[in-house]
Amino acid sequence: MRLRRLAILFAAALLVLLAGLPAAHAHESRPAYLEIKETAPGRYSILWRTPVLAGMRLPVALKLPEGVRNVEEPSVQELTDSQLERRSIDAGPDGLAGKRIEFPGLQLTITDVLVRIERLDGTHSTEIVRPQRPWLEIAAPRGAWASARLFVGQGIEHILLGVDHLLFVLGLLAIVRTPWMLVKTITAFTLAHSLTLAAATFGVASVPAAPLNVAIALSILFLGPEIVRARRGGTSFTIRHPWVVAFAFGLLHGFGFASGLAALGLPKGEIPLALLAFNVGVEIGQLAFVALVLLLVRAFTVLRVQWPRLAELAPAYMVGSLGAFWTIQRAVLMMEGG
Repeated sequence: MRLRRLAILFAAALLVLLAGLPAAHAHESRPAYLEIKETAPGRYSILWRTPVLAGMRLPVALKLPEGVRNVEEPSVQELTDSQLERRSIDAGPDGLAGKRIEFPGLQLTITDVLVRIERLDGTHSTEIVRPQRPWLEIAAPRGAWASARLFVGQGIEHILLGVDHLLFVLGLLAIVRTPWMLVKTITAFTLAHSLTLAAATFGVASVPAAPLNVAIALSILFLGPEIVRARRGGTSFTIRHPWVVAFAFGLLHGFGFASGLAALGLPKGEIPLALLAFNVGVEIGQLAFVALVLLLVRAFTVLRVQWPRLAELAPAYMVGSLGAFWTIQRAVLMMEGG
């Protein structure tokens, strides 16, 4: 049992290091979105969406290929969470095929750009442009499965960069006592966030981002005292039935996951596939994290690592302290309208 606590402590410390500036940015790596629709041979309508974080637009620009001209002057619309720019362009008789679109400034961020291209023949393709390669060369269309793989990758990235989500899962791992209870707890969390992810993506339900982020931080804070109680041999409803708490708070975390998918601004026809693939990616990332913690437990057991007495409650205090910090931080941002 002590070796298990050491593994939890190690994983918690790793999450703290990953948090960097403790997670005001846990949900703020939303991607930019570029939609290109071919309306006539060589002519396209452009939708360019850049996220707005704490009142500031993401410092990423759109640079179209040389020789492309505007048919109409761009129109800009300011929204609470993003800036939308629409324009019509003429790329000449050869169109955009084989040409490069660049995104200056993307290399200085931690976000991506989702690019969706629709052609006159009805085919479409989806690409993801990452900071280490801030440009895209327009090529042949991708199939549906290739697009699905991209969204699976987005789901994995979203959960692994969502330090608050991982810390909540880590808190649950610190409470569960048997393998069967672990299976029930992870299954309940998965089912809950899948439900609200789908509901939010299809527009059935929504929660404003600011109070949602506060509530997610509160869910982490809630687990801190419960871990302390469990470590001291106490009991509570949460300790006896962690799967119920995982389900209840999982509903909130699902809305958080939805922000990573809804922010892409996907057309309705592509939402079902994107939702399924994104959720699969989230589950892959979540299960990989759980497997990592369990492997650490196993490794420490094999190596017979001794657990320092003073560090016995460190995981609980780490989870609770970060939860408290994020709750206060996000509550202040909410009251300031950030």
